[in-house]
Amino acid sequence: MKARIHVMLKPGVLDTQGKAIGHSLQGLGFDEVGEVRQGKVIEVEIAAADAAQAKARLDEMCRKLLANPVTESYTIDVVA
Repeated sequence: MKARIHVMLKPGVLDTQGKAIGHSLQGLGFDEVGEVRQGKVIEVEIAAADAAQAKARLDEMCRKLLANPVTESYTIDVVA
C-alpha cells in the first residue's frame, strides 16, 4: 500500500517559510496572494493487511518521528 502524509504547522505557529514565499509572490506581481502556509508531503509505501491497519501504523510513525505534535498537525491518506 502507498500513503501520503501531509504535515502542516498548526494555526497560530509562525510560518517563516510561508511568509517568505508570500512576500516573494507579491514582489513578483501576484497581489491577490494572501497568507501562505508551507508544509511537507511524505509518501510512504507500507505493507499492511488493510487500510485501517496501515493508517494506524502511519499514525504511530507520525507521532514518533514524522511530525512534531506540539507545533504540527498531519493528515494521512492511504491511496493504494
